[in-house]
Amino acid sequence: MGLFPLFKKKDFFSAQDKEQIVEAIRLSEKQTSGEIRVYVESKNPFMDPIDRAAEIFFELKMQETEHRNAVLLYIAMGHKQLALFADEGIYQKVGAEYWDNAVKNMIAAFTKENISNGIEQCIKQIGETLKEKFPYEASADKNELPDDIVFGK
Repeated sequence: MGLFPLFKKKDFFSAQDKEQIVEAIRLSEKQTSGEIRVYVESKNPFMDPIDRAAEIFFELKMQETEHRNAVLLYIAMGHKQLALFADEGIYQKVGAEYWDNAVKNMIAAFTKENISNGIEQCIKQIGETLKEKFPYEASADKNELPDDIVFGK
């Protein structure tokens, strides 16, 4: 027990949930040169979720991928907000309607008991699109961004 047990940081996911999400990212990225990251925080600091996702995207330097084909899945658990932010390479190939539908599909896949399943389904959907638009190239592909979940405050 630490000095301040009342201030213990809440875990959003179990260890198994975290592994499920990271494994979905790894499997999706094995089929594409694209990159997927997940960012989870408790509350969005008073801004539109897509603006917050954009802010985080650039903080994580996700725009530095070679083909500009990185996608950030942003979730503010306490505010029940989510957004997808895609770099210009993939965004231009699929358009705004695709991303709106991906968010709707993720919301539909969420259940109160298991948000990680909704995240996993969204990652798989994005992975399939990245695979179609930016296929894996064995001779040139490298994992440009970490696959782990990023947790904010």
